[in-house]
Amino acid sequence: MQYRKEIDGLRALAVVPVVLFHAGVPGFGGGFVGVDVFFVISGYLITTLLLEALVQGDFSLVSFYERRARRILPALFLMLLVCLPPAWWLLLPHELAGFGRSLVAVALFSSNILFWQESGYFAPDAELVPLLHTWSLALEEQFYLLFPLLLLAGWRLGLRRLAWLLGGIGVFSLVLAELGWRLVPDANFYLLPGRAWELLAGAGCALYRHSRPGEEGSSGPWLAGMGLVLLLGAVLWFDRGLPFPGLYALIPVGGTVLLILYASPDRGIGRVLACPLLVGIGLISYSAYLWHQPLLVFTRMQWPDVGSGWLLIPVVLAFGLACLSWWLVERPFRDRQRFSRPQVFGLALAGSLLLMVSGLILIGLDGVPQRFL
Repeated sequence: MQYRKEIDGLRALAVVPVVLFHAGVPGFGGGFVGVDVFFVISGYLITTLLLEALVQGDFSLVSFYERRARRILPALFLMLLVCLPPAWWLLLPHELAGFGRSLVAVALFSSNILFWQESGYFAPDAELVPLLHTWSLALEEQFYLLFPLLLLAGWRLGLRRLAWLLGGIGVFSLVLAELGWRLVPDANFYLLPGRAWELLAGAGCALYRHSRPGEEGSSGPWLAGMGLVLLLGAVLWFDRGLPFPGLYALIPVGGTVLLILYASPDRGIGRVLACPLLVGIGLISYSAYLWHQPLLVFTRMQWPDVGSGWLLIPVVLAFGLACLSWWLVERPFRDRQRFSRPQVFGLALAGSLLLMVSGLILIGLDGVPQRFL
């Protein structure tokens, strides 16, 4: 797959608002839509990779899941390991038991289901849940389990029918999302049925570019600019009281789609997105997303009256740790010469088992109240 610098720049526009929203920085009331941007980007990139494999005749589920494991698990396991000491030190017994449940759920890629049952994303106590942000990773992994099989089945029907199939599922998911925020808002926010359309919007971008390679037209820069306006408008004007996701989510999702389809690194908005600063932030965006929530939570627990200005310190620290994670963990594990497929799958199994055992111990010991005796 051809590397697109502007996509990494778009990742920067996703992660920075999310982090600043969680830090309570004024002016970023809609920063939570950065997660929706990530969903669209993920759907686009994953579908592009799978389409290329199908065209070349080397489609392999094992290879696909190996790539996902290399991309996601090493940095995730490192973050969770580093979180254990401050969680032990700062969390009350019931909170530590909850942390244990989170560890088990992360290992099973079901933390979105756990938090649907336990924590509203916009509830006040959400600011004190260290692993709340892993819900989006779990949702993506659930999508990755199902989507390759759906794409493989649809591919045999032909590209046009595949597009109609994915489009139909996407529209159905959007309808569920619009109904869901009225009937079951927490389930709608956290679970795949109300979110699948966002990932499928990215898949639609991949199908469009696959069928019309290099087609941007003279209106491309204007459409990309419109996409940026939609995305930034959602970040600046949305707030936590908005019914979400539903039809309102079409604004940031539509903006992201326009940027993916029409931003070009050699002109207009695409050139801005492809600038070294945004590309650099985009490259570390995954690790920055992993680190920011626990750092903010532990800071708030240690200093309950801390203001949003002081919370910029853990934000900066999150990006610093993300740089280290990128260079020392993410990049090495992507190198097949350094870590073979059996080693990657072995790490995935060992790390998941360690998380589950650690979490079950914390649950079984009721959060270890003896720590405070």
